[in-house]
Amino acid sequence: MEINTLDLLALISLVTVATALLVGGQGRGGWQLSLLYLLQLVVVASMVMMAGGEGIISTLQFSTVGESIGWRLDGLGLYFLLITVGTAAFVSFYMAGPWGEAYQRDGGSLRWLQVALATNVFTMLLLLASGDLLSLFIGWELASWAAFWMMALAGGIALKVALRYLIYAMVGAMMVFALIVILYGQAGSFGFDEIREASVQMERGTTILVLLLTVAGFGIKMGLLPFHLWQAPAYAETPGPGSAFLGAISSRLGLFAILLVLFRVVDGAWIELYLGFMNPQTLLAWIAVATIIFPTFTAMRQNDARQLLAWHGIGQGGYMLLGIAMMDPLGVAGGMLHIFNHATYQAALFLAVTAVIYRTQTSDLNHLGGLVVRMPLTFATMLVGIIGLAGLPPMNGFVSKWLVYRSLLEQGEVLLFVGAVIGTLGTILSVYKLLHNTFLGSLRLEHQAVREVPITMWMPMILLSGLILLTGIFPGVPLQWVAEAAASIGLPMPQFNLGGVIAEGGSLDMRVISGVLLSGFAIAALIFYGAGSSRRVNPLDNYAGGHFLYASNRYHYSNNFYAGLMHLIKPWYRGIFERLEQIILLLLAVIADLLQGLYLQRQPGRVALVVLVLLLWWSTL
Repeated sequence: MEINTLDLLALISLVTVATALLVGGQGRGGWQLSLLYLLQLVVVASMVMMAGGEGIISTLQFSTVGESIGWRLDGLGLYFLLITVGTAAFVSFYMAGPWGEAYQRDGGSLRWLQVALATNVFTMLLLLASGDLLSLFIGWELASWAAFWMMALAGGIALKVALRYLIYAMVGAMMVFALIVILYGQAGSFGFDEIREASVQMERGTTILVLLLTVAGFGIKMGLLPFHLWQAPAYAETPGPGSAFLGAISSRLGLFAILLVLFRVVDGAWIELYLGFMNPQTLLAWIAVATIIFPTFTAMRQNDARQLLAWHGIGQGGYMLLGIAMMDPLGVAGGMLHIFNHATYQAALFLAVTAVIYRTQTSDLNHLGGLVVRMPLTFATMLVGIIGLAGLPPMNGFVSKWLVYRSLLEQGEVLLFVGAVIGTLGTILSVYKLLHNTFLGSLRLEHQAVREVPITMWMPMILLSGLILLTGIFPGVPLQWVAEAAASIGLPMPQFNLGGVIAEGGSLDMRVISGVLLSGFAIAALIFYGAGSSRRVNPLDNYAGGHFLYASNRYHYSNNFYAGLMHLIKPWYRGIFERLEQIILLLLAVIADLLQGLYLQRQPGRVALVVLVLLLWWSTL
């Protein structure tokens, strides 16, 4: 049997899992794993350049119950896989040195963390290479359980929030299973092409049900409102660099599956439906805007750096869905490009926060400050990352958000545009809080001896920072990958070049914008450092209100940052979604008790009679 590049990639991924199991807890094992992820990345990159529009079909096929199961990688799967393997390579390198040694000294199992990472990559490969509904469901379930394993490794609170995720994941899995049953019933096959042909003849009610099950079932993994409560605590409590991996790509698997089903598996007839109050496109857009706003302002309330970033990860998913929901070239390009951009700066930010924890033993923003003089490289990484997260030039986050905004304005969606801008405002406020409370202000006495992290930790962070900047100046490179992904599911793309997009009414060339900005910064730096009037202040001291505040004053204004603003917006947050979750759990408990009582009663004939009546009623529909 001939082995193609997809089979080779799967084999290397399996070898990586085995290597992690054998030597993942040893020093040299970390470097071996880093090389294996790098090898996977090279293979994926070669597949991206060579695949074209046909995709790569695995030679490994199975048959069960008269149906075949196979795997195939096209542009969409390759795009997500490139991000997945690339993130894993950065994370693995980060864990290979002193961080991994410290993690083991603190009682963690580096071996099992490495195995969990390798398993996540392998199961994501199975999902992203789905060739039919059966392989899609198998990959979906395996990837969900692999994510749970990584979340739960730390035990304690991490296990508790991971179990909460598992409940959500099981509910989503049941919805996905129901979706697959319905589609199989329509087509008599699990094949994507057969289902697409049959979906043209689906009745209106069936089409609506397919749409709702797709968005809800896969949207749980993505963290769409109102299914988002599990994500931030679960990702924040995942051990160290594992949170960077999950935060960068894991939840985006939900978006991958939504795109695959709605645009590849099911014919686009669902777009023309009217749901009684709005069409599906508008509904998806408003779900996206709600997902942008609520988690973003929830992030601003967080005093734990990991929680703040994890909540932002939910909100950024809203921008991705919003752009794609517009279904025009600019919106699709912006939404899909944001998947890559978010992965780069979210991974960099989580790694930077992990570096701060490594040196200070805390991620509490009320107990940090002034670390810029002790950890300048980590500060630079966080600065670049938050500029990307806020969507400001010249970082890559600006490009994808600009495309989404431009799409909204061109289609006259003013309210959606205002909602997206409100989300960006909240993002800017909260990421400034993150940067300020961690690195600016006066240095705390307990952190006088803090120093920069080792090279194995700052090197991946700096490389990610460079990637964020370079893909911001030259967005045409990732836009080429986006174009292949969009073409594989029939979505439009605008014209683009190395510097940006070419569109009527105004193009975007980041080479010009970045050149102007960087020149301005260079001139400002020459004026500031060349004037000779600046005064260096001891990091234990501060300056505020026109006066020097020395260490003896014990003044630190990072505590309870935005206290006034939080007082104003606090009435907006009354635990609405938490109470909704509790009500649903209570209803399920009541239903479970009723069913248990019915099942355990002493007269089983009544149970049989009830079941028979329900079956007869269903058969008459």
